Amino acid sequence: MNTERMKNLFQSRTFRILAVCIGAFLLLIAVWYVFFSGGKSQSTGEYKPTTLEERLGQLLEEIEGVEGASVMIGEEDGNAVSAVVIIRGDFGLVTRMRVIDATANALHIARQDVLVYPADN
Repeated sequence: MNTERMKNLFQSRTFRILAVCIGAFLLLIAVWYVFFSGGKSQSTGEYKPTTLEERLGQLLEEIEGVEGASVMIGEEDGNAVSAVVIIRGDFGLVTRMRVIDATANALHIARQDVLVYPADN
């Protein structure tokens, strides 16, 4: 008798609708957790710069016209291959060229592998 009740329950349209709604709700919760709350600790706002990035940022702040600098170094097999620099202060051509030259020379990479952007003041 028990198996007959279970069979009737699974064949019931109300049960199937309820099961689909519960499944959709669980899927919604999982998507919300993954995309809207679970990944907050991995956002770029919480990036911890390496010692080399901090030292290079401090070096770049010594350049005339640069009031502040943040550096992110791209690495492959432990070697620097590119750098992104965000500077505060003067964003003129001469300042940008000095930042590019200093970064490329400090990391032993090509000048075209250094990207410099102004900070959002």
